[in-house]
Amino acid sequence: MKHRLLGAALVGCALAAVGIGPAHAVSDQLWISVPSETVLPGADTDGSARERTLEVRITHDNLDNSVSAGRLTVDASELASFAQVSWPAHCTPESAVRAVCDFPAMPAGTEGVPAARIGLRALPDADLSASGSVRYSASAGELSAAGAETRITVADGPDLGLSQAPWQRGLTPGTVHEVRATVANNGNRAVDRTLLWLNASYGLRFTERHSNCEYQEHATGMSALCVLDEAVAPGEQYALVTALRVGRKALYERFDHSVLPYSDEALEEARGDGAWTPGTGAELNLRPVSAQRAAAEDEDLDLSDNYRAVVLDARNTADLKLIGSKVRGAAGDTVTAPVTVHNRGPAWVASLGAGAAVATVRFQAPEGTTVVGLPEECGPLSEPEEGPSGTTYLCRTPIYLHDKASYTMDVQLRIDRVVRGARTTVETLNDDPELPISRFDPNLRNNRTEIVVNG
Repeated sequence: MKHRLLGAALVGCALAAVGIGPAHAVSDQLWISVPSETVLPGADTDGSARERTLEVRITHDNLDNSVSAGRLTVDASELASFAQVSWPAHCTPESAVRAVCDFPAMPAGTEGVPAARIGLRALPDADLSASGSVRYSASAGELSAAGAETRITVADGPDLGLSQAPWQRGLTPGTVHEVRATVANNGNRAVDRTLLWLNASYGLRFTERHSNCEYQEHATGMSALCVLDEAVAPGEQYALVTALRVGRKALYERFDHSVLPYSDEALEEARGDGAWTPGTGAELNLRPVSAQRAAAEDEDLDLSDNYRAVVLDARNTADLKLIGSKVRGAAGDTVTAPVTVHNRGPAWVASLGAGAAVATVRFQAPEGTTVVGLPEECGPLSEPEEGPSGTTYLCRTPIYLHDKASYTMDVQLRIDRVVRGARTTVETLNDDPELPISRFDPNLRNNRTEIVVNG
């Protein structure tokens, strides 16, 4: 159901789908990036219709290459019976529904360029069951791409959307920052109430718990569900301001929020099975940028802009410490050698966007032993490395580790022969591209330890 959007905490927002075709050059590949689908609102009560814009980008894979200027062909013939197409100035129309657009060259190091912003507007008498596809192809020098398309449908209903608030980095723990966004109705029908979902990660705190919201704490932060009573008619925009305190444990934080037309069913689905606590403070309200017209209730036409995520990073550190173990046994015994990652703080560490492990630990079996059991988050490297066993193992922690918390991984070792004082180095990978420990850990010296057998 569409309402599941509100329950998707900290998994990131969904991006526009990509239409692609094969490239005909060995050293590179050309791509066409477009939305996979778009909904056109039908006519408003006054007979006018709102325009949608299709953003088309051209990208390529090999950034060491330069790509010459090229041409994008857009065919919207399937829309002729229900939509009007507006072409930008750099596109040459071959008909009302077909055009060729020039796009600029991509020097080496350039991933992509904008190719066209195409306007679509439903005709006044458009059938609400109408649909069709806009198809694209492109070429630049010896590179070509084909097969991209955007499915266009016409529908009646509201279309709530959130603007993208700017990301904020380098924040100071103990300060308060505001996330400012705009709620707009881009559809052709109004909503009389809005269901707002908010999620602040663990290092952030809402400065107030509003009486028209209910709150739920969880391992990675706090969520809020709010019912906003302001009617939002087609074309109206409202300012939404959320104040957040940056806590002393903050480091890599994010704030997520989404909007839907309110319904009892949407609220119950968003609540799920967890317990929610009502707020007691002043109501959270939308602040009108413009306001007019009456309200109605319906489902949202297009969910692609209902959800936004905002990064709020703090200037802080977290000292990870690796703790090894000493074990003893006779030949033939299997022993458990725990390896622990401890976060000494002061910040928690989380990879809420990329979903990377807080720490990846690397080790080999000590001399005279064989690794016979590992937790599911561990595994061998496919390429052998130098060392007593020739096999290197990697173990990954979860994607977050609270301040003062530890995560232990039990390694099962079989003692094949007793080697007095056999030992192996256990260390973290400090430069994982998704979450480099060296960027936040002020003391890398304690990111190395040992497993010792019969020492």
